[in-house]
Amino acid sequence: MAAGTSNYWEDLRKQARQLENELDLKLVSFSKLCTSYSHSSARDGGRDRYSSDTTPLLNGSSQDRMFETMAIEIEQLLARLTGVNDKMAEYTNSAGVPSLNAALMHTLQRHRDILQDYTHEFHKTKANFMAIRERENLMGSVRKDIESYKSGSGVNNRRTELFLKEHDHLRNSDRLIEETISYYNKLPQSQRMGISRWRIQRPVVWCFWVSHSGTVITSTDRAVLSHPSVPQGREHYSMLSGYGEGRHGLP
Repeated sequence: MAAGTSNYWEDLRKQARQLENELDLKLVSFSKLCTSYSHSSARDGGRDRYSSDTTPLLNGSSQDRMFETMAIEIEQLLARLTGVNDKMAEYTNSAGVPSLNAALMHTLQRHRDILQDYTHEFHKTKANFMAIRERENLMGSVRKDIESYKSGSGVNNRRTELFLKEHDHLRNSDRLIEETISYYNKLPQSQRMGISRWRIQRPVVWCFWVSHSGTVITSTDRAVLSHPSVPQGREHYSMLSGYGEGRHGLP
């Protein structure tokens, strides 16, 4: 074999060994990165790795950037090593000595096996990292949905509480009105009509104003709207009106 040809083969072998050493170091660092990501995920115990209140070895965004950078570098090294192996295969096919050709083929096969192992290790580690990151993103999304639901539920619960209180006020007002009407209906006719200081004059409209606090205010006819016993803000009162025997004046 010519000296120039021998030197070419040695140069290819040197390039292959150099790339293999670089790949070995890169893959070790790549594996450590993925392991630290997995351990910090388990240590967080379900917390969002991308939130500001978590402090893993590296935060999620930094690890993602480092992962992408290292993955690109390893892919480039694998591509370069593949190119060197292809050149070594071309050289073995062109060698003229059969005995020497067999030795070269053995060396080439060893480099190919190393390339295959590194490629397999890289894709396996990358797949594990992607699976962990996808799970973390999903868990983070679920946690945000739960927190959003809890926040919304708090507002809805407050509104429901206010509605229930208002409903109770209205129900108490209705009860007081019914009790007042029942009381007046149970009075004897003589007591309802024979009070000396009352003078039956004409049928008028009567009504009761009942506040939510339970205060009952009675009035008649148009005096309802102007009598000082009816407080301001009458929209906060329940009124029951009817048509019956009227009396001038107020008790």
